[in-house]
Formats: sequence, structure tokens, C-alpha cells
Amino acid sequence: MITVSHQVGRLSVMPPVVTATITFLAVVMVVLAVAMWLRKRATFTTPAERAVHSTLATAGAAAQALRQGLHGDGIDDAAPYLRMLVGSHALALCDIEGNVVAWDGGAPSLRSTVELLAHEYVQTSRQQLVHRKDLPAHTPDAVRALVLQPMISDPPGSESHCVGLLAATVTEPITPGLLRTLTEVSRYAASQLELAELDASRGRLARAEVTALRAQISPHFIYNALNTIASFVRTDPARARELILEFADFTRYSFRSAGEFTTLADELQNIDRYLTLEQARFGDKLRVRLQIAPEVLNVVVPFLVLQPLVENAVRHGIAAKADGGALTITASDTGSDCVLSIEDDGIGIDPERLRSGAFDNDPVASHIGLSNVDERLRAVFGNEYGLVVETAVGAGTKVIVRVPKFRQGVRA
Repeated sequence: MITVSHQVGRLSVMPPVVTATITFLAVVMVVLAVAMWLRKRATFTTPAERAVHSTLATAGAAAQALRQGLHGDGIDDAAPYLRMLVGSHALALCDIEGNVVAWDGGAPSLRSTVELLAHEYVQTSRQQLVHRKDLPAHTPDAVRALVLQPMISDPPGSESHCVGLLAATVTEPITPGLLRTLTEVSRYAASQLELAELDASRGRLARAEVTALRAQISPHFIYNALNTIASFVRTDPARARELILEFADFTRYSFRSAGEFTTLADELQNIDRYLTLEQARFGDKLRVRLQIAPEVLNVVVPFLVLQPLVENAVRHGIAAKADGGALTITASDTGSDCVLSIEDDGIGIDPERLRSGAFDNDPVASHIGLSNVDERLRAVFGNEYGLVVETAVGAGTKVIVRVPKFRQGVRA
């Protein structure tokens, strides 16, 4: 009985078990290969289905490039995909002024001609067909016509307007189908450019809101913090140096220019600096307790989303009490969300002034940034993520902030 492989000359004799195993593996590989081939056949069984898939993939790639705007870095990448969708010899993208911002395909000598015509037709809503006889003499022989198609955005409930122009050179006989295709592609491109402008507007709004929050960092706090530091210069120089460093780090973070989001860990660290300065001022009148779940420290939140809430609790809640009070900051993991709360046992607020979450009309809220924080949370995460305020006169105030632990496109 043969139990191990051995060689006779240059031949090897394999045990039956090994031979059977190899045969089995070979069969499995063949079956898997056939299954993969059948799956591929089942996915796109007809040329029409394959064409639809290819068109959708091309449209998706064009959208990704267009979402950076006509003057974004990706506009050169958009032109080839749009030309593929139109099926033209060459394609140009022009901005609202008629300037060519991207060109793909042949006939680059027509660029100046396209710009000249685009300046004239970009603000119209009509498709313009320029025949070969009306094109310059240096036009390549293969080009039969030039089609100019303004990109018209027509969002529901808003007035339509032009956002740019597509120009396509045609080398085949002009058909109604080609002209309709160019019209539909221009509408698709216009919608993506509108989304790009919306993204840019949101970014500008977010930056403006952060600027407003920085302006609302109480000048009284800065003045009092500097006075507190000055009071320690003679009595406790070491303590004064520590507070100067805390104040420098606090202002450096609060007035940074990098991004509209940050991590919860960084936000809490800056709040700790703020509270260190306030405790140096108030002493035992300000008692702070933190309850932070370590697993939420990397959660991404809007920049300066907690600072106005903490400053409100100290300045308008605890400082107004003769004997001071306690501030409790908690951050807990609730599964898909992180729940933050800033609670003080200060003088509280009349709930009628904050009813229905109407922070905009509340003079206290507008002064301390509650409205700003609420709007930023809703704009970034949706209406279900606005502020929740629990308060009563003489019973303190609790502000609850709920943010998703992960949200696509939101990163520090």
C-alpha cells in the first residue's frame, strides 16, 4: 500500500486521497468559473442593458466632476464624459460669460469661434445651429456644423436661468435625435452645476455662521479673563503663566481658519480651557463635572457648536446666582448617535421665550448664539438634530445636542 508519494525516474505516484483532492478542487474551480460567467451574462444579457449601464456610469462620472463647479479643478474631467453622452466630435463647456472653460475632442482651432458665438448666445434659451458654410475657413473638413446649447436650470418653484453653455461640433448628418440629446445633456449638466453652487453657498453660509459665533464669544469674558490673569501676576506668577497659556490656546482654537468641522475631543479640550479661565475667576462658585464616554471622542461636530452653550450656562445661568452653581457636561453613546448635554443649576429661562424652538425671535438666544447653533445642526444633519432646551425659571437650564456618530461628507 502506497502511503506517501515517491519517484520512479521522473514520474511521481500520488496517493489516491491526494489525487481525489486535486480532482475535486479542479471541479470546484471549473464550477466557480462557469458560475461567474453565468452571473456576468445574467447581469447584462442584452446590448441595450449594457448600453444603459454604460450611459449611467458615464453620467455619474460627469456629475462628480461637475459638482466642483464650472471653475473647479474637475471641470476638465467633465468634458470627456459629456462628449461621450452627446456623441459629438468635440465638446466645449462655457461659463455664463461665454468663456470656454473646458474642451474635449478634435477641432481645437474652433475654440475662439466658439467663444465668440457663446458670448452672443449664452444668455438665450434657444439652441443655435451653425452650418459649415458659416464657420471659419480653417474649420476641419470633417466638421459639418456647430451646435450651441445654453444650459438652463429650471428648479421647481424658482425662475429658470442660464448657468453656462455647451458647444458641440458635429461630423455626422444632423438628426433630431442628436439635437434632443444635446438638450437633455445640457439640462443634466445645468442641474449638477446648480447643486455645485448650492454646495458652495452652504460652505459660504457655514463660514459666515462660524464668523458670527466668533463675534459672539463674549468680549466680557476676554476682558475678565485678562483681568483675572493680571490679578495673579503678583500673587501667583506660576498660576498667571498657566492661565496665559490656556488663554492663548483658547483664542488660537476659537479663531482658527481650518474647516467648519472638528472632533468632539478638540471641542471639549477648548471648553476645558474656557472653564479653567472661568474657574480662576469665580473660584468655588463655579463647579464643573464632566461625564464623557471615550468612544464618542472622535465624533465629528460643527466647529464651535458647544462653546456658545457652555458660555451661556456660565454667564447667564451660574454667574447670576449669588452662591454660584454647578455645570455638568455629558457625552454619551446611544448607538448611531452621540448625545451631548450642557446642564446648569442657575437661574433658568422662561420657557415661553423658547417655545417651539423659536430661537430667532428670542433676544437672549440671539445674543448668545443658540439660534446659530440650532440652525447649523439642522443644516448639517437634518431637522431631527436641532437643539432641545429644558428650562424653567429658578430651575436651571439643560441643552441637549444630538449628532450622528457618522455622516457622509462630514469630516474634520
